[in-house]
Amino acid sequence: MPDKSTQDFLEMSQIREGVVILKNKSLRGVLMVSSINLALKSTQEQEAIINQFQSFLNSLDFTCQIIVQSRKVNLTGYIDMIKQWEKNQKNDLLRHQTESYRKFIQDFIEKESILTKKFFVIVPYGFHETPGARLTEENFKRLKKQLTQRMEFIALGLRRCGLQAAPLTSSELIELFWVLHHPKEAETGYYPEFPQELIN
Repeated sequence: MPDKSTQDFLEMSQIREGVVILKNKSLRGVLMVSSINLALKSTQEQEAIINQFQSFLNSLDFTCQIIVQSRKVNLTGYIDMIKQWEKNQKNDLLRHQTESYRKFIQDFIEKESILTKKFFVIVPYGFHETPGARLTEENFKRLKKQLTQRMEFIALGLRRCGLQAAPLTSSELIELFWVLHHPKEAETGYYPEFPQELIN
């Protein structure tokens, strides 16, 4: 049995113009959504937000996925920036203080996990053609327009709940999927340079 690559197990075929194209020719758009701390709201405000969100969910006539991504904050770039400040500092006292601050940050992140949460809504749009049909340029444009309308509808509904939503670009989608498949590597170091031909 021949060895299979990672791509053989992925449902994705291509990422193009901010759209994920699956192997079955259907499309997916991804919205990044802001968050609300309900604990800081009054009881009346909490009830209003929950009721508005319930109304939003009931208004949908298509399925969508809500994904919550929780991961460690990658501070590699920040620490490297502090190292550069430390190196360029001409004042001995300020250089010593910068060094102490850098060591404090490094010690802190070694002992404690600083987590960040990101929220995404995955919006689908199917390719309703005969089996084996090709996704032509004309079909892609038509389906993308329908997908965009769905995403705008969801963004509007979330805005009524006090949430902001923005579609991910191709480069942001590639980064998101890279992080999902490389969680440990995403916590330290720098992300790899993605080939320009992948970013349409």
